[in-house]
Amino acid sequence: MEKLIDPFARPISYLRVSVTDRCDFRCVYCMSEHMTFLPKKELLTLEELDRLCSTFVHMGVEKLRITGGEPLVRRDILKFFQSMSRHLDSGALRELTLTTNGSQLERFAKPLYEAGVRRVNVSADTLDAEKFAQITRWGRLPQVLRGIEAALAAGLRVKLNAVALKGFNEDELFTITEWCAERGMDLTWIEVMPMGDIGNEDRLDQYWKLSDLRARLSEQYTLTDLAESTGGPARYVRLEETGQKVGFITPLTHNFCESCNRVRLTCTGELFMCLGQEDRADLRSALRNHPDSDAALEAAIRAAIERKPEGHDFDYSRQSVEGRVSRHMSHTGG
Repeated sequence: MEKLIDPFARPISYLRVSVTDRCDFRCVYCMSEHMTFLPKKELLTLEELDRLCSTFVHMGVEKLRITGGEPLVRRDILKFFQSMSRHLDSGALRELTLTTNGSQLERFAKPLYEAGVRRVNVSADTLDAEKFAQITRWGRLPQVLRGIEAALAAGLRVKLNAVALKGFNEDELFTITEWCAERGMDLTWIEVMPMGDIGNEDRLDQYWKLSDLRARLSEQYTLTDLAESTGGPARYVRLEETGQKVGFITPLTHNFCESCNRVRLTCTGELFMCLGQEDRADLRSALRNHPDSDAALEAAIRAAIERKPEGHDFDYSRQSVEGRVSRHMSHTGG
């Protein structure tokens, strides 16, 4: 089958799939405390998610990242991972992975490994239990730390994703770095993004430029720039003293779009061709209206990829927290 190529000659080989908009945390930069979640009937069933993801795999997607909300709170989600493992076995899919808050990893780590998952990204912005409870509202740090240890024990490689927040975790820069290094974990710092009105946070006050963070790291470590690119937003360095890889995702200070190889599928079957644009394609209709053939679904996917823009539309220059994207991150998938 002809592979997916966007209008700027970029092959689309990476699909991020949100399997739920629900989460057991309420991180202050991601959700309001009293979120209204989608009615369950609007969500794709696990069987529909399987069919959609399998169609993308047949069209050349080689990496599948499962996200949410918190993907591991989706009922029977392990069955989905187990089903997707057939594409790993066939060689069509090179990687099946997920991004999680870690709350459910203690019980899921081993079965995820058995389903073919080899690495996970865990989102955690602090190693201070009190601050963790404050920023996640509902989260408890010991539960997450047990999940990380279970993942490492199961043989999974774990990367920590931390959102850089001025006045919140600046003082933990070296603590978090060393904690990850001791466990053989890589670390990625993410600039806070202007997504969704969450009512009670001012992201301009939280904004911590990663160029400043990097400069502080270089005071204590020798940073070697790495040429590798995943087609994604991160720029990587190696800390020579620890050997670990540290990534910087800077959507607001670095245009990372030139090699973008990914699209995002929501739990309702909307395909976002760019995280930083509102344009989307409805794949659920093609999926549900043609249960016996994938032809309409494949045509809808190709038509959507033809609309993939060259770059995103994030902007803090106007000094407004809305940016240009009105939906919550939990809707699109982290």
